[in-house]
Amino acid sequence: MPSILPADCSLRIIWAALFFCLPPVSNLQAQETKAAGPPLCLSYEEDHRLMMSRLGITALRPGRNGNPEALENAANYEEALANPYPDLPPLMKLANGRAVATPEAWWAEKRPQVRDDFEREVYGRIPAQVPGVRWEVVYQEREYLGWTPVLVKKLVGRVDNTAYPMIAVELSMVVVTPANAPGPVPLLMLFGPAVPPAPLQPRPDDFETLNQTLLQLLKTDSASAAILDKYPAYRPLVRPEGVSANGFWRAPAAPDRIHHLINAGWGYAFLDPASIQPDNPEGLTCSGIIALTNKGKPREPEQWGALRAWAWGAARGLDYLETDPQVDASRVGIEGVSRYGKAALVTLAFEERFALGLIGSSGKGGTTLHRRNYGEAVENLTGGEYYWMAGNYLKYGAETGSLGSMNASALPVDSHELIALCAPRPLFISYGVPEAGDAHWLDHQGSFMAAVAASPAYELLGVPGLGVSADYREAQMPPVGEGLLRGKLAWRQHAGGHTDAPNMPYFIEWANDQLLPGQE
Repeated sequence: MPSILPADCSLRIIWAALFFCLPPVSNLQAQETKAAGPPLCLSYEEDHRLMMSRLGITALRPGRNGNPEALENAANYEEALANPYPDLPPLMKLANGRAVATPEAWWAEKRPQVRDDFEREVYGRIPAQVPGVRWEVVYQEREYLGWTPVLVKKLVGRVDNTAYPMIAVELSMVVVTPANAPGPVPLLMLFGPAVPPAPLQPRPDDFETLNQTLLQLLKTDSASAAILDKYPAYRPLVRPEGVSANGFWRAPAAPDRIHHLINAGWGYAFLDPASIQPDNPEGLTCSGIIALTNKGKPREPEQWGALRAWAWGAARGLDYLETDPQVDASRVGIEGVSRYGKAALVTLAFEERFALGLIGSSGKGGTTLHRRNYGEAVENLTGGEYYWMAGNYLKYGAETGSLGSMNASALPVDSHELIALCAPRPLFISYGVPEAGDAHWLDHQGSFMAAVAASPAYELLGVPGLGVSADYREAQMPPVGEGLLRGKLAWRQHAGGHTDAPNMPYFIEWANDQLLPGQE
């Protein structure tokens, strides 16, 4: 990595090391690590209780039970009771009450104010000294995705842990682009396991060679040899079904998300969020980028949670994509579903290099309003899922403590403002239907209301928003399958379940229009 110190400062350090006999840098690092001690690896209960103590909270309200028939804390699914705090923080006013009437006022005053509130109270701040990431291509090969040849790169991003070697963080990503594209292609980064789509398989005769080698090894053990004598036709390795004789995987009966992207001339990348920060509270002090930056110690109340950490990882993935000649780095989008939909929205809001986003079924902490009392509640995020958020977010589920009882109405921001942080970049909000598995818990109406309330920011910046004239309190979702896809802010509810796959063809067509020259 290049030095982060000015040249003259680096020379002074070298001079001091030579003439004042400082111990070697490696010894200094070892001493610092020893002083820091091993990671605490606190349990959920220990870390959660410690954060409550730091905030002066003595009791939290319990989260909602998703079963409406539950005897205790059943989630509300009646629209008449869904808006106990109907007035949202005003999007087009500053904290001092002055109107935000120009794009200049938005960029210079309102947007920084909103961003700071989200960092401090909701998703957390990234520490100032997060170590760098060095990307390495582990391998690359030419595969076939359906009938389309693709170039597949498997990458690892090693985070510099010299300041605390007890925790290693290696980001895992796979990048897939059409092999015969005439130039750099747009790409959608998805949160998910970073596995190649269709790894080439050995030919049948190569499989037999591998099997013979394994059989000879097994026969060196008398017990294994006796078993093999009973089953002379047994082969340890079996070629997977669906692989043709030449080693290529056959095309699926129906295209899925990645086939839709490749068939449309896009590339895609899968970034594994678990390689950035584990999806559990124990990781906060034991593993992942949060534990590494804190040297295994607990977070401060304003520090980042897992959602912001996953977004940080996506930004580091984009760092690599900016160096990939097959990728048009000016047209890279971010996608996620459910908790990763929340992370994708946080990514787009805070990392302005991403060109657009596809946010699927994200619920509370994503596109739906925190102030809504419908399905998932703030109390669910301050309870078992607190590690997604900044520690300060726990305050809004407090029942008793030094700050008294607090609830969602005390939040200085809400999700319509998170959506507005993405403006004027294109954002597509996707949901399914409860009947097919996209549960009422996600509060589809609350997400639609947030999108309506965010539209004025898009319009102020000179681009069309959602295209709904009604107030967010009165706005009703369009029928399933009838999307609002004419503006930079788009909405479509498909007839499927907890996935955005049925909306992928609509997203690609919409995104291609949004990314046309002159449409930025």
